[in-house]
Amino acid sequence: MIIKNASVYTEDGRFLRKDIYIEGDVFAHDVEEVSDRTQIDAAGCFAIPGLTDIHFHGCVGHDFCDGTVAAISAMASYEASVGVTNIVPATMTLGEETLFDICRTAKAYVETHSQEGKARLYGINMEGPFVALSKKGAQNADYVRKADITMFDRLNEASGHMVKLLAIAPEEEGAMDFIEKKHGEVVLSLAHTAADYDTAILAFEKGASHVTHMYNAMNPFTHRAPGLVGAAADTKKVEVELICDGVHIHPAAVRATFNLFGDDRIILISDSMMATGLEDGDYSLGGQAVKVVGNLATLKDGTIAGSATNLMDCMRTAVLKMGIPMESAVKCAAVNPAKSVGIYDRCGSITPGKRANVVLLQKEDLSLRQVIVEGKPL
Repeated sequence: MIIKNASVYTEDGRFLRKDIYIEGDVFAHDVEEVSDRTQIDAAGCFAIPGLTDIHFHGCVGHDFCDGTVAAISAMASYEASVGVTNIVPATMTLGEETLFDICRTAKAYVETHSQEGKARLYGINMEGPFVALSKKGAQNADYVRKADITMFDRLNEASGHMVKLLAIAPEEEGAMDFIEKKHGEVVLSLAHTAADYDTAILAFEKGASHVTHMYNAMNPFTHRAPGLVGAAADTKKVEVELICDGVHIHPAAVRATFNLFGDDRIILISDSMMATGLEDGDYSLGGQAVKVVGNLATLKDGTIAGSATNLMDCMRTAVLKMGIPMESAVKCAAVNPAKSVGIYDRCGSITPGKRANVVLLQKEDLSLRQVIVEGKPL
């Protein structure tokens, strides 16, 4: 097909009026490569790459930790429907046997289940159990444990080596050794941690390169104790996740983060849980009861427990309510996350040869007009 008259997001981070060519399931160079020249008139629309969510737990009544192919399939269908075409769902802090089953199920899903018309599963984000009890947030304290390389190896093997990110608190026993030995195998993300500035700097020097849901479940940035936030800002290789749902982070803090880190180092995530896409009510996350009212999801003690907002809505919120430029928001929701988990050679930009995932958004309000997944309109 040919998409005409859209403002197309390009690899250099600009919007240009140009045509998009699709042949089969990939983007083509020009019209000569297109066998079916059916046209979509996208006048008045932005055309952006399908988004990549590297940190979410669930949606539409399902959780990745359900450990079933049916749950992954339902989640992947919903994510594609809102323009998130690539997914790396997250586990929670659970027992090894449960995590083993989740990893094994993800492997089976990729090997045996059709992903046509759905967001493609590209890996696993292991959030826990190697976190700090003092900063557990919505993680289950019963399963928090020290960093264990052999346990991680067993789980990664069960997944078919699909674990792309691993959360770790660097101040806990065994964590520094883990980071030093495993940083070449998995993206190590400092998370659910009380680490001070010096400890975080050491962890980054040993190979950690990522920060999970910045500002949440960590010590705050202050002028005498800059902590993990300050250490990440000082370490140029480090990328940081932001949840722009309007609940987790104040708009002024989001703008300040963009000023401090720049849009090359920020990754928008949803951190969504199973209530996303559904009505308010009672749900669960990691086996713990969660109450959802609007965008706010909390445990019984009031602790925020993930979000109830998908990544596309987070991106819209960043642009329409937080003052982040559209170009930067797309970069942080489509390009940077794909690069972070090593799939940018296949997706994340509207580039000939890459999978033809493209989302058309109305310019005036960023409402969704059309999602095309690997060359096929949903």
